[in-house]
Amino acid sequence: MRISGITLPDNKRMEIALTAVFGIGRPRAHTILKAAGVDFGKKPPAVTADEEVAIRKEIEKLTIEGDLRRRVSMQIKHHKDINSYRGSRHMKKLPVRGQRTRTNTRTVRGNVRKTMTSGKRKLEKT
Repeated sequence: MRISGITLPDNKRMEIALTAVFGIGRPRAHTILKAAGVDFGKKPPAVTADEEVAIRKEIEKLTIEGDLRRRVSMQIKHHKDINSYRGSRHMKKLPVRGQRTRTNTRTVRGNVRKTMTSGKRKLEKT
């Protein structure tokens, strides 16, 4: 089953499979499935054509995937352009929402682990 260019995993339940689409999390997946009248535990291959159409109609009402990614990147660009605090944090690749930076900033900075050493270079044995 494909929704907005994303193939849903066949081995997962619908409530989890829908989260493969950018912009759909668990709560939004629940509201979509309730509105479409589809059981949460049903797997994508077991969904009937009518249920699939109902799910697609509910999803078309939302901003997801490419449009949402574009919107988020435009908002980040806007913050950078107006030189806001959030924009400066994005430019420096630091946490934006007030998290501490002495430790626990692995997500934003990547898994960079810089530790202090004694400063002495180890001599190579010949």
